[in-house]
Amino acid sequence: MANFVVSLFSIIVLLSITASTEKRKEVNAYNEFHAPSPDSNDGICKTMVETQGYTCQEHKVTTEDGYILSLQRMPAGLSGKTAYKPPVLLLHGVFIDAVVWVFNSPNESLAFILADNGFDVWLVSTRGTKYSRGHRSLTTNDKAYWEWTLDELATYDFGSSVEYVYNHTGKQMHFVGHSLGTLMALCAFSQQKQQLLKMLRSAALLSPIAHVNLIPSQPARFAAEKFVADDLYWLGIREFIPKGDDAAKFLKRICHSLKLNCKNLLSIFTGANCCVNSSRVDVFLENEPQPSSTKNLIHLSQMLRTGVVKKYDYGNEEKNMQHYGKASPPLYDMTNIPKEFPLFLSYGGHDLLADAKDVKLLLNDLKDHDLNKLVILFIENYAHADFIMGVNANKLVYHPIMTFFKVN
Repeated sequence: MANFVVSLFSIIVLLSITASTEKRKEVNAYNEFHAPSPDSNDGICKTMVETQGYTCQEHKVTTEDGYILSLQRMPAGLSGKTAYKPPVLLLHGVFIDAVVWVFNSPNESLAFILADNGFDVWLVSTRGTKYSRGHRSLTTNDKAYWEWTLDELATYDFGSSVEYVYNHTGKQMHFVGHSLGTLMALCAFSQQKQQLLKMLRSAALLSPIAHVNLIPSQPARFAAEKFVADDLYWLGIREFIPKGDDAAKFLKRICHSLKLNCKNLLSIFTGANCCVNSSRVDVFLENEPQPSSTKNLIHLSQMLRTGVVKKYDYGNEEKNMQHYGKASPPLYDMTNIPKEFPLFLSYGGHDLLADAKDVKLLLNDLKDHDLNKLVILFIENYAHADFIMGVNANKLVYHPIMTFFKVN
């Protein structure tokens, strides 16, 4: 359910932010930023980056299983000076796309900040989102298009994006992920794929998600334990559209069952975000939340229920044998992550999705990691959305990330 969680992270980020209160008004007063919103007919470069005066290039990469992903490259800062530092690949979470990295003003958005500091910035949107809905042979109307989970995201979307940037630039890159984007990376790292790791210099993981069984969000636990995603799949719904009727029914069911006041969804699902810029909510709502596959949500729900980070469970030994050669799905063992690979992890005390207890389980997995290659940044008053939408994330999170990059 870390799925619906993170999904509703958008719905949440939306509805909830709109129902925030004084703190939100303070943030709004702190920084009013007016910028165009993403256009469905134009790419992220034209509508969100070039409008701010930055150079931007649109790219496409086709994954091994046929999905066509959208990437954007920002090869220079606002001054026009060509990047002279290594590439950085940014990967979003579930139900969001790459727009989130250029969502706030240039002095608050990570992509712009990195570009202005000399990095060669690359953004990627995972399969099924607005700008990454292509396929070699399928359309989004085909049920087969939506037959994928975290396993495919980690293996193909993450792997293909890293390989594309490496082949295009000829340089090792840094990586930054948020939420599900961190889980994709961690799963890939745990497989110890040396060819992939050789293309990377380091990884910065914001609101890192690996273990999810201790998530304290009541709605999240309810959705997973009631097999909501499984029911949708059984009904033939392969594409989960957070803005659609199914999502509305889902929210209504949760709020009614748990007797919750869902006027402030952001706090209920993700935790009390301290520093989100409420003046940008309308723009965020125009683009997010993005679709995902129902099967992906089932996978994430399985991990929440069982407390085990493993590949998708097909529900019976015969099908698992067909896919894995064993009766139960293989584990993603985080203790297998190479101990010398540089990692930066930042998490918040108010985050209900990448909650502190679950993050500490991940840190326990990393207890033998080279101490010189592991940086941990805990921010007490931060929740899930603050790491990518907070008006003060530039100082609290992004500058420490660049310092980390500098020594790696």
